[in-house]
Amino acid sequence: MGIANDVTSFTMSDFSRTLQPNSNSGSDHGWGSHHIVVGGAVRGAKLYGTYPTLALGGPDDSGANGRWIPTTGSVQYAATLASWFGVSASQLSSIFPSLGAFSSANLGFV
Repeated sequence: MGIANDVTSFTMSDFSRTLQPNSNSGSDHGWGSHHIVVGGAVRGAKLYGTYPTLALGGPDDSGANGRWIPTTGSVQYAATLASWFGVSASQLSSIFPSLGAFSSANLGFV
């Protein structure tokens, strides 16, 4: 059909789990996790963001139970997709008020 560059599918969630089990042998809520973006316009075969140090109490753990602190905000991810959908750079801060707290509004994957 010739529309591969006009179609993008993605996952979106700010939900994850802690690495260390809780007292019930389950895991507690954590912050965002991996996402998948596919489509003809996607600049793939690359990891966007920074992979955390997987050490309990390590530099990327918010405490000692493996609740990793994200390095990429879900708002950055959403703003990147919104830009691809045609939202202008001047409109992004109105749609995503917390976007200014991050160093980059566009992660560059599309």
